[in-house]
Amino acid sequence: MSSLNFLEKLLDGVEVEWSTLGNDRYIEIANRGRKPVKASFRQPGKIPYFGANNIQDYVEGYTHDGTFVLIAEDGSASLENYSIQYVTGKFWANNHVHVVRGKSGLNTRFLLHYLCVVNFIPYLSGGGRAKLTKGKMLQIPIPIPCPNNPEKSLEIQSEIVRILDTFTELTAELTAELTARKKQYSYYRDQLLSFEEGEVEWKMLGEAIKLQRGRRLVKSQLKVSGSYAVYQNSMTPLGYHSDSNVQADTAFVICAGAAGEIGYSNVDFWAADDVHYLITPKNIESKFAYYFLLTQQHKIMGQVRRASVPRLAKSAIERLDFPVPTIQEQTRIVFILDKFDTLTHSISEGLPREIELRQKQYEYYRDLLLSFPKPETV
Repeated sequence: MSSLNFLEKLLDGVEVEWSTLGNDRYIEIANRGRKPVKASFRQPGKIPYFGANNIQDYVEGYTHDGTFVLIAEDGSASLENYSIQYVTGKFWANNHVHVVRGKSGLNTRFLLHYLCVVNFIPYLSGGGRAKLTKGKMLQIPIPIPCPNNPEKSLEIQSEIVRILDTFTELTAELTAELTARKKQYSYYRDQLLSFEEGEVEWKMLGEAIKLQRGRRLVKSQLKVSGSYAVYQNSMTPLGYHSDSNVQADTAFVICAGAAGEIGYSNVDFWAADDVHYLITPKNIESKFAYYFLLTQQHKIMGQVRRASVPRLAKSAIERLDFPVPTIQEQTRIVFILDKFDTLTHSISEGLPREIELRQKQYEYYRDLLLSFPKPETV
């Protein structure tokens, strides 16, 4: 069914009026209550303190109480998917968000869903830190179905909200389930990799495993695409190379930039000079070493030298206490943790894939339900 036919069936021939966020018949602008407070002056409490993209803190006191939509004034993490937040109850808003809500003829949650399809870029100014001024925000058009019959209008808006909320609620449930699974995964990982004294042999990691520093590549050697990913200062490949210097099934640690991040590759890759990779002997499984390093992530991060470019010394990894159970026990542990890892992290299996599909489904129906025909003047 086309978006037009879908809407025609829902609207059943009623008129759609195009208004703007500046129309105080439908919209309340509640910016006056906003109040920025530096972190050092905030009183800790239970009230969420909102910035441009999310909750930044929890404080005593509040600036607003009710159901509102927060539109980033500046500092949105993405301009294409502009930051829109929905808040109910008491909250504190700083000066990086516009605070708005619908009046009697406009469902605030309908407003939320509609603003998620708005292209905000034409209304932004300010270059690097794009800003949505109040004046520009007031010009943003919004559709009001059946404006001459407020009761019918709210029925249509509520039906659209009901359909779209079904998808967002399912996504929220799946996300909560994923969070619980991740906690469960971390718990079992830590339990499986915690050994009593005398239960296994302990060595310094540098005694049990060789850490090899990668080799530098100059920019001219990098390609946009290729056979082998090049890792340098983060878990995102810097580029690609026609050759590899590390075999598949190897754990590695970033030592500059995103220093302390731990990775594992099941395909050959190129490790650049800010990466140290683990060369494990026959009595140690590389994946076992990787999972153990994840349990030491906090300790490793504590050894990162904070400077203009954060750095982690090779010795900080080598000095870690490292358990060496039998190879059979390592294999058993890896088998169990791989199952949890697939369920919680894989993009093609388990909950993350399901969440991605539900989000796409929501966006599909949101576009169908909110694609109101516009007059040429809007």
